[in-house]
Amino acid sequence: MKPFTYERATSARQAAAAGARKGARFIAGGTNLLDLMKLQIETPTHLVDVNGLGFDRIEDTPEGGLRIGALVINTDLAAHTRVRRDYGVLSRALLAGASGQLRNKATTAGNLLQRTRCPYFYDPNMPCNKRRPGSGCGALGGVSRQLAVIGGSDACIATHPSDMAVAMRVLDARIETIDAAGATRTIPIADFHRLPGDTPHIETALGAGELITSVTLPPPPGGRHVYRKVRDRASYAFALVSVAAVVKEGGGAVAVGGVAHKPWRVEAAEAELPKGAKATTRALMEGARPRPDNAFKIALVERTLASALAEARTTEERP
Repeated sequence: MKPFTYERATSARQAAAAGARKGARFIAGGTNLLDLMKLQIETPTHLVDVNGLGFDRIEDTPEGGLRIGALVINTDLAAHTRVRRDYGVLSRALLAGASGQLRNKATTAGNLLQRTRCPYFYDPNMPCNKRRPGSGCGALGGVSRQLAVIGGSDACIATHPSDMAVAMRVLDARIETIDAAGATRTIPIADFHRLPGDTPHIETALGAGELITSVTLPPPPGGRHVYRKVRDRASYAFALVSVAAVVKEGGGAVAVGGVAHKPWRVEAAEAELPKGAKATTRALMEGARPRPDNAFKIALVERTLASALAEARTTEERP
């Protein structure tokens, strides 16, 4: 690691101000950041510890939804009574991710902000526009089995690794933030993660120093909740394809992981759900640009969605 300074923030506004400094990074669980620092992919000059800010509670909202503090750890979120009862797809997605040890440290905000596991991003000897803008994308001419088939660009075909974010996307979560001036805003998760375009190093809609304080979920959507994840190993592996589905009579909502730079959802495609997985996948993956190594993902989305829909038909509907 390279030398860095460290401070413990005592207020959200102070943390945001410190985080806006050049070279600064927020740290909570550190399950992704510390690994990247060891590899010198991330080289922050200043770490701002936000663990003492009290954003570790899960509370009901006046509208009947749920507010999840940014520092709620994945284990606690997956086990929360209301999450299990009303937002089962989220609990299942969390339990499908990482290991128990990591879930005991990883936070809600950190999970949303984790960086891609593209092997070319992790290899400093390879060109990567995400790691070093303008250097090129080694994945475009390399092994792309795990990488994006839709929403990518000529600058990047990395995928977002989060399971939780896919479930949050199907639930229409909203991310609440504060900046150094004390201004707050709410960002729909559909707008939070960016597609790569020509600037794959800019991964979210957050401004400099902008700090996530919580994530809110709308009132329970009802229906049947399913999360299916297909991976190369039975555990502790990132998704080749994952499907988060909330299935209702005559429709529902579907988001897909492992196929794009962000959790992939096309609301217009959900009108095809009553027709089945084939029609839905055709609409959901329209415009896909697979590479030879990962073209199988298109068929895998259809089969995983078909499996999720079949499971939903045999699962008791939530109120």
